[in-house]
Amino acid sequence: MGMAVGDYDHDGRDDFFFTTFSNDYYTLHRNNGNLDFTDVSQSVGLGVITIPFLGWGAEYVDYDNDGWLDILAANGHVYPQMDRASQFTSYEQRTLLFRNLHNSKFVDVSGSLGPGMTRPKASRGAAVADLFNTGALDIVLNNLDSAPTLLRNRGANRAGHWIALKLVGDPGRKTPRDAIGSVTFCTAGGFRQRAEVASGRGYISQSDLRIHFGLGSADHVDKLEILWANGGRETVAIPSVDRFYTIVQGRGVR
Repeated sequence: MGMAVGDYDHDGRDDFFFTTFSNDYYTLHRNNGNLDFTDVSQSVGLGVITIPFLGWGAEYVDYDNDGWLDILAANGHVYPQMDRASQFTSYEQRTLLFRNLHNSKFVDVSGSLGPGMTRPKASRGAAVADLFNTGALDIVLNNLDSAPTLLRNRGANRAGHWIALKLVGDPGRKTPRDAIGSVTFCTAGGFRQRAEVASGRGYISQSDLRIHFGLGSADHVDKLEILWANGGRETVAIPSVDRFYTIVQGRGVR
C-alpha cells in the first residue's frame, strides 16, 4: 500500500516502512547492509497495534525535532460496509503517528496530538512539509469523499533546534536543478543523520523537496555533507541553526 524510506536508527542506511491491508500488521524493515533486511515490526512496537488498520500514505517525519525519525500512517478502509460487517475494524480510521524512542522502539502518540489526528477519516494520501516556514513539519492528508485535513505543527520549533535545506543542482554537472537523488548527511549532537531529496515516494502524494533536520538540543551543526545526484561530494559550513538555507552545487550556502 504505502511506503516510507528513511534512516530511523542513525546507522547511515535507509530502512523501509510499509502500510498493509487490515488484519495484517504494518512492517518496518531494518537495513542490515549488503542488501539484507530484517522485519523488526513486532520488536519495535508496530505489530499488534496496527492490525485493525488499512494503511495508505506513509512517511517518516521528525514531528518533534529531536533528530529521530517518527512514523506517520494515513488510514481508511476500502469497504464502507465494514462498519456493519466487522467489530475489529472500520471504514473511517484515525491517523497513526509513532514516536521514535531512540532505543529501537516506537510508541503510538496519536491520541495526544489533538482531534485532527484522532478523528476517523477515510484517508489515502499523506504529505509532509513546513508549510508555514516555522521550523516545524506539518501534515496534509487527502481524504476520500471529504475535504483534506491540514495538521499544523505548533510545537516542534520550540521543542528542538532544526535546519532546513533547499538544494539546487548544477545541470552543467549533470545534476538536476531540483537536486532529486542527492543525499545529505548532517552531524550534530553526537549523531549523524541521513536524508534524500526524493520525489514521488508517497501514495498519490508529494512531500516538500526541502530537507529538514531536527537537531534536538544541539545548537550547532558539526558537519554537513552533500552527495550530489551526479556523484560529486561537497562539505558545506552551516553558520547557525533554526534557519532555512539554499545550497547551490559548487557555490555553498546562499
